[in-house]
Amino acid sequence: MKMRLNKLIPKPLTVMVTVTIFLIGVLFVDRSVSWQAENQIFYQVSELPDYDVALVLGTSKYLGRTLNDYYAHRIEAAIELYKKGKVTSFLLSGDNAHRSYNEPWTMKRDLLKADVPDQAIHLDYAGFRTLDSIIRAKEVFNTDKFIIVTQQFHCERALLIANHYQIDAVCLAVPGPVQYSGTIIRAREILARVKAVLDLYIFHTQPKFLGPKEPIQ
Repeated sequence: MKMRLNKLIPKPLTVMVTVTIFLIGVLFVDRSVSWQAENQIFYQVSELPDYDVALVLGTSKYLGRTLNDYYAHRIEAAIELYKKGKVTSFLLSGDNAHRSYNEPWTMKRDLLKADVPDQAIHLDYAGFRTLDSIIRAKEVFNTDKFIIVTQQFHCERALLIANHYQIDAVCLAVPGPVQYSGTIIRAREILARVKAVLDLYIFHTQPKFLGPKEPIQ
């Protein structure tokens, strides 16, 4: 019995090899997600091709009482896109968890304050995560050609999903806050990329909600 238990316990070398293979796999996924998107990411509005629609991915406007720079840079870029004639319409996609937290409506208010007309703004209240936002843009809002607006690391993951669904997308990579660009953020993004690959290629995950078509005119 004792000998049998010893055989079932992994040897340290086996554990080391398993962990090494796992880490190599995770690193490969992370780098692959970056490589597949590198020719579709732009850093200046002036460099972008003209598209009809910009998909702005939502995030919270405030972190506590402090303005969230992730949010601020996305909205500033969206306003610039419109003013420079790069897009004619916006799809604002984000979480609508409860009455006091509504990412799409918050973005809309800031665009309206910048004189973007109401008829140019479309809201997706079911963009609970990046996968939902990208797929719903095509399946619900009937657009398969758009500019994504977010930070670079998020661009790469969003474009992975868009490319998988044969969407003609590019991404405007806007700055992120320096104070939040540390190891924890990077580690979270790597895990999000692994999950995105599993969702696309293994589990074939679909958005939480689809619903009737709401074409962007």
